[in-house]
Amino acid sequence: MKLRLSLPLLLIATLLVGCGTNAVAPRYTSENPDIMRIGNDRPADPERYVEDLGPYCVEVTETWNSHGTTPDGQTLWAKDTRRAVVPCD
Repeated sequence: MKLRLSLPLLLIATLLVGCGTNAVAPRYTSENPDIMRIGNDRPADPERYVEDLGPYCVEVTETWNSHGTTPDGQTLWAKDTRRAVVPCD
């Protein structure tokens, strides 16, 4: 009888311990500051540029957008890239 009562409690405790240890702590750094930055000042948007890819050209527009904050209140900035096919000159 004791086994019937303790087995579900043991399974629940094992589940909670197993899931709790696999939590991933967030890392607010990047080896490449060209795609993510941290700080309250918004980085300047780079200018548009055109890439010649042979038979066609692509206009690339990059913008910095806010993607939340760190626990200490600093803003997370991530670079978004938009590409559009344009005629080559």
